[in-house]
Amino acid sequence: MIKKIYNKIYRVLASPNNYAKKSGVKFGRNVQLNTKSFGSEPYLITIGDNLYTSSNVTFITHDGSVNVLRNLYQECKNVDLIKPITIGDNVFLGFGVSILPGSIIGDNVIVGANSLVKGVLKENNVYAGNPIRKICSIHEYYNKRKVDFLNTKNLKNEDK
Repeated sequence: MIKKIYNKIYRVLASPNNYAKKSGVKFGRNVQLNTKSFGSEPYLITIGDNLYTSSNVTFITHDGSVNVLRNLYQECKNVDLIKPITIGDNVFLGFGVSILPGSIIGDNVIVGANSLVKGVLKENNVYAGNPIRKICSIHEYYNKRKVDFLNTKNLKNEDK
């Protein structure tokens, strides 16, 4: 019986999608999360359909700098500085991306590895950097990269 309970808990905690759902993250269909870092208010995160994250992606919903203000100003003793994160449909978040409180990522967006997302990322674009900046449109990215495409997605490793 203990093994059954352990296996059930392990399945929930082992899968990033299950962990996110249990934590309160709201997300649509065909979402593949490869991270479990959803900040202190995961219920403030909303994700559309067709999201894919690399590993080490961090969602930050709470600005901890308010702790300094709590110590300096009496009126700040019980305040928090939290904001939601909203991600649209068909988005890719590269390795090590950090998303700050209040950020909004539009539809059809690629975010490059180790980028720091702050503010609004408009749809149909590729972004990267710290601070983040627009690199090119999705159409420009497609045209630039299509010469490197290989039809290997459904092949076995030994066939690749």
